[in-house]
Amino acid sequence: MREWHLEHIEKIIVKFVTGLSANASRWEKRQHSRYGTLTNVCRQIEYDVKHGVTNEQVLLLLQKIRNHPSFSSILLNNDGSVERLNEIERHFTPHKEKGCWF
Repeated sequence: MREWHLEHIEKIIVKFVTGLSANASRWEKRQHSRYGTLTNVCRQIEYDVKHGVTNEQVLLLLQKIRNHPSFSSILLNNDGSVERLNEIERHFTPHKEKGCWF
């Protein structure tokens, strides 16, 4: 079941990083504005963390998306994709001054 949650996290991150296509329909735009925010993405990832995925695995997956050649077309073709990936990574890296994950 943990593998499913890892795949789910990967799908969510890729979907968030790619954003909307230029020719998205009204329904896609509405769904994206409703569910495609950073808060909703982090909430879904935290749900998967609650069900067995560790924060280290999430960070490793983010590094894989950033560095793996199969994901390079996603990062290069979309404007702002690297910034969105950095936002997710910032959310899941531990704060050094507090010593906690919030």
